[in-house]
Amino acid sequence: MPFKRSSQVGQQMKRELSGIIASQLKDPRLGFVTVTDVELADDLRYAKVFISIYGDPAKQKETLKGLKSAKGYIRRELGQRLQLRNCPDFDFRIDESIAQGDKIDHLLNQIAKEKKPDADQ
Repeated sequence: MPFKRSSQVGQQMKRELSGIIASQLKDPRLGFVTVTDVELADDLRYAKVFISIYGDPAKQKETLKGLKSAKGYIRRELGQRLQLRNCPDFDFRIDESIAQGDKIDHLLNQIAKEKKPDADQ
């Protein structure tokens, strides 16, 4: 199976976006943000950037607003770092997989407790 250029650039984008967000953005609305994945279109024109944000839904919403307002700066920095002629347009999306995994883990633990025979009997 041939390796797609979009996959390689997506991994580089993930690494560079993490660095830009962590060290160069000083917006007070930004909370603790982790870039979890980047899905880049095959033509490299559009990317979905999945992020995990620590905090309650209100904090997540504020962080998304901060990221969206810094989008132009982030694109310019990213284009320079990756030496891309045209930096892809991207959309930040909250990665729900961690919360869903925690929910599944909690349910499995509940089931295991219910199936465990009482030690008193």
